[in-house]
Amino acid sequence: MAYLIGVILALAVGVLASVVGFDRDRAFYPTVMIVIASYYVLFAVSGGAADILVIEVAIMAVFAGLAIAGFKRSLWLVVAALAAHGLFDWLVAPQIANPGVPSWWPQFCLAYDVAAAAYLAHRLGRMPAKPSVGNEHLQGRT
Repeated sequence: MAYLIGVILALAVGVLASVVGFDRDRAFYPTVMIVIASYYVLFAVSGGAADILVIEVAIMAVFAGLAIAGFKRSLWLVVAALAAHGLFDWLVAPQIANPGVPSWWPQFCLAYDVAAAAYLAHRLGRMPAKPSVGNEHLQGRT
């Protein structure tokens, strides 16, 4: 169930952002990536695990760095960061003894991350090779 909800929620957020126009600003998806990466930090704080907090902050910094690089260079880096965070949820997060993480979170977050990466990749793949007026926000800087 966590997988299904993650996919549905990611696609709903993506479609809503497109319909409303939130994703007209190229900062939208990098910001989403940073927020996603911050949840494990929040869980470490809520679980009272100072030693785990240091690990989670370091991991968040990597993903935030990828999001910033994606904002500056190409949103394809954000696609890669979202997909990589999904791998993190599957492979690494269960190995970190973060007491604040709900038992269903890694599955939900994996599904959300991968679906969000796929949605953004779909949006970027539909853009012309050269940005035209109105879609520069989704293209890498040239």
